[in-house]
Amino acid sequence: MASNYYNEIGTYFNNDSCSYEERYWANSLIQKMRQSFREEVKRYPGTLMLEIGCGIGLDLVHFSKTHPERKIYGIDVSSEMIRLSKDKITNEKCTNVEIAQGSNEEIESLFPSKKFDIIYIFFGALNTVENFQFAAEKVQDLLAPGGTIVLTVVNKWYISGMVIDLLRLRFKKAFSRLKPVWGGYSPDHYLPSHCYSPRQVEKVFAKMKIMKRKGYCLIHPAWYFTKINQTLGERISNLLWKTDILLNKTFLWRFGEYTLFVMQN
Repeated sequence: MASNYYNEIGTYFNNDSCSYEERYWANSLIQKMRQSFREEVKRYPGTLMLEIGCGIGLDLVHFSKTHPERKIYGIDVSSEMIRLSKDKITNEKCTNVEIAQGSNEEIESLFPSKKFDIIYIFFGALNTVENFQFAAEKVQDLLAPGGTIVLTVVNKWYISGMVIDLLRLRFKKAFSRLKPVWGGYSPDHYLPSHCYSPRQVEKVFAKMKIMKRKGYCLIHPAWYFTKINQTLGERISNLLWKTDILLNKTFLWRFGEYTLFVMQN
């Protein structure tokens, strides 16, 4: 049974679902980030895949097409996201995909006796769990021997974003990620979520072998700075993206808007 917290999260994303795809295709940076996440997943072999926080099914359909030999499962707490995802899966004739509504903690009951070779979690689905430590343990329990987790989280220490908001005199927003409970991206709709530092992620997944760490939007303005990114233009945006790739070879990877971890057991 879903808790009051997950009911609140589900309601938020139910309301968000109606315009999600339109907003996604209007934002070239978030498309580039998603494709980068996907390429990390594609590096690893497996038969069974699981997506936690599948949203409207963009990645389920993508991997169904690129890896038709695999069985792909997905969950989301939002009933509307699941409905839209089912429609997309049906329209795209993805016969190797199975999805269900539920929280991270309910996966074992939703897909009993399943151990997954690859578990991928894009765009901070674990930022909206009740207990990060418990959620991390559950994810690890679902992994087959030698399996891989590709995890992205909203980073607590997004330094460039703090600087941009300070320059715009948005002092409260600049440090909102540092609070115990973060209100999410929208200025109009509150999302009770949590931002995690790379150190916190490494701690809760301490039993895993970390294969790769990567930061996104180290100096490139994050995807939600829409007007700034439009002003920059494609040429400068590409230059900043490439600069971020170079900076990932330094300690600065820890200060992006999102952090990505590839881990194996």
